[in-house]
Amino acid sequence: MLFTADHDEPRRILQKFIAAEINPHVDEWEEAGIFPAHELFKKLGDLGFLGLNKPIEYGGQGLDYSYALMMAEELGAITCGAIPMAIGVQTDMATPALARFGSDEVRKEFLAPAIAGDYVACIGVSEPGAGSDVASIKTAARSDGDDYVINGGKMWITNGVQADFICLLANTSDGPVHRNKSLICVPMKSRGVQVARKLDKMGMRSSDTAQIFFDDVRVPKRNRIGAEGEGFTYQMLQFQEERLWAAAACLKAHEYIINATIDYTRNRKAFGRSILDNQVVHFRLAELQTEVELLRALTYCAAEALIAGEDVTRLATMAKLKAGRLGRELTDACLQYWGGMGFMNETPVSRAYRDTRLASIGGGADEVMLNILCKMMGTLPRTDKKGQA
Repeated sequence: MLFTADHDEPRRILQKFIAAEINPHVDEWEEAGIFPAHELFKKLGDLGFLGLNKPIEYGGQGLDYSYALMMAEELGAITCGAIPMAIGVQTDMATPALARFGSDEVRKEFLAPAIAGDYVACIGVSEPGAGSDVASIKTAARSDGDDYVINGGKMWITNGVQADFICLLANTSDGPVHRNKSLICVPMKSRGVQVARKLDKMGMRSSDTAQIFFDDVRVPKRNRIGAEGEGFTYQMLQFQEERLWAAAACLKAHEYIINATIDYTRNRKAFGRSILDNQVVHFRLAELQTEVELLRALTYCAAEALIAGEDVTRLATMAKLKAGRLGRELTDACLQYWGGMGFMNETPVSRAYRDTRLASIGGGADEVMLNILCKMMGTLPRTDKKGQA
């Protein structure tokens, strides 16, 4: 069993925190296009939620991954997608490799304050010309004595406007593209780091997303996470937790939209009866609830395998693919049943429609997930050196 009675109390505390400290402010933060990350993260850090499965010696709780998954699922009760995503970047996207492979020195400097909520973290992988194609990044960290000198830029960086440090993936040599990259913790106040602009997004409105440039940014090599040249491997491992997090975080969010749609269609009348009384509507909602439960089962299965020390690339990839596609299918279907009100920004289904669209893009697009699965199934066409089938 993934969850036990030991999960009940932290689950209850988190539910209470979301109801009191987050949901009452979501509309305000969505309107502003940003939320007070330092203030909110500090409160979460004080409660121990930013390091549930992180090492005790750096302020974490030292628990197994089931507690992190529990948290991700409960964050789905937040009435927008942006705040859960921002928290997930802190806990499951920017810090897993740091916690696993970082030196004691770098973990004390960056991981400990991230767990405490004193630092806001962001992850720097995507670039304008290299989103899901991680191997093609151009940002470079040139060796200069005991330092790296970093030049380049990153795009679509969640938490980037407010972050204290970025877990940056950069090329540290001219070697093969899968062996020439390193993850480096870069303080955002370093000379030469420029937050070029806060990006204007279709959805996920209350999280700040930035374009960032690096112009001769000098950082000590001790800020590197693990071995030089192993950054691509570390990032691929980090992606597994990110993708499981994405699947878990959408479960309660999807159920919230289904239930909101049931309530709305039960009270909305057309042609002498409620919209919900139409068989096509209540049958469809039952199908969608079934799909959510299937995704939950797959996600839990992957989490159990991760806890057991197994390679979860296949299951995490499947969960991420299904989460993205179900989000698109479910919100589109529910919005239709809201009719004209579904097209209004004031309704929860409209926000969910905008927010969930990112799930098929961020953390690896659907097509990348399918490519990974086809490789594992042995069905991907072989190509020559020129990339031709």
